[in-house]
Amino acid sequence: MTRIVIIQGHPALESRHFCHAVADAYAQGAAEAGHEVRFVSVAGLEFPLLRSKSDWEGAPPPPAIVDAQQSLAWAEHFVIVYPLWLGGMPALLKGFMEQAFRPAFMTGGAGPKASWKTALKGRSSRIIITMGMPAFAYRWYFGAHSLKSLKRSILSLVGIGPNRHTLIGMIEGMSDAKRKAWLGAIRRLGAKAR
Repeated sequence: MTRIVIIQGHPALESRHFCHAVADAYAQGAAEAGHEVRFVSVAGLEFPLLRSKSDWEGAPPPPAIVDAQQSLAWAEHFVIVYPLWLGGMPALLKGFMEQAFRPAFMTGGAGPKASWKTALKGRSSRIIITMGMPAFAYRWYFGAHSLKSLKRSILSLVGIGPNRHTLIGMIEGMSDAKRKAWLGAIRRLGAKAR
């Protein structure tokens, strides 16, 4: 049994998108296989954007972030779901990561000289990105730069790895049968906690 936190990074709170169906499918597969699942829906959290290094390093995080950090510390496997916007993750998700992965949290409060990999070392992740373009174009022509940045500059930096990914392209024109097939594949990933 694996403890899984699903970070729903779609910034829309009032309407459902394919990202929501993907997160639900992963959770369903995981729960059916006996894994424990928690959700962090970034769109439902109240937090300000950080505007200075001193805020990032020294200011206490808002209560919603503290609650999310408890789920992050609890989890053994992270699932991060988001739509590709302007070639990267939505700003709200990036703002959440800046708030959640503050130095004090990442070092377990051990001080500025402690390794950032302390708090989340040994966890793994699955990143699921939906997009309007073909996934191969994002990967080969655009170099999947935002995916690489998330893997290398955020997740690996804080000790999370391995970091696997699933890219789902052509969302707008996708047939219902293809959507259903994708959701089945995601459900199977959830069952394996991969």
